[in-house]
Amino acid sequence: MNFLERLFLKIYFATKIPMIFFCKPRIIKSSTEKVVVKIPFIRRNKNHLGSMYFGALSVGADLSAGLLAVNCIRRKKSKAKLVFKDFTADFLKRPLNDVYFEAINKDSSIDKLVEENINSAKRVSFPIDVKAICDNEIVATFTLTTSIK
Repeated sequence: MNFLERLFLKIYFATKIPMIFFCKPRIIKSSTEKVVVKIPFIRRNKNHLGSMYFGALSVGADLSAGLLAVNCIRRKKSKAKLVFKDFTADFLKRPLNDVYFEAINKDSSIDKLVEENINSAKRVSFPIDVKAICDNEIVATFTLTTSIK
């Protein structure tokens, strides 16, 4: 991801989705195969128990899954818009450090569904799985059902 793309995303988050901007995410890797986002363990992202607040964890899952889908949509030069239909989370352990969120495009399945959307112009829904990793342990898993049209 180059400098201009990062700058565009920062401005977009600040003006359109301020909650993402508030959590101060850092995009570590962004491609059509894999997206890795880091949410820092800072005061504004903590809960009353001193671990990362579930809202901040949800922001990381939202951003990584959304960015993966947007990357696939942009690569196919589609004008599809995405929205999340469903959100499932399993919190396994309290994160007490920076959390990395990984969303992976398994077998290029998202690319195939974007292509299907382009050909049919019908709404297409698909799940995106996200893992939240802290100190080399999975602390949460998320499944976000994404819909594009």
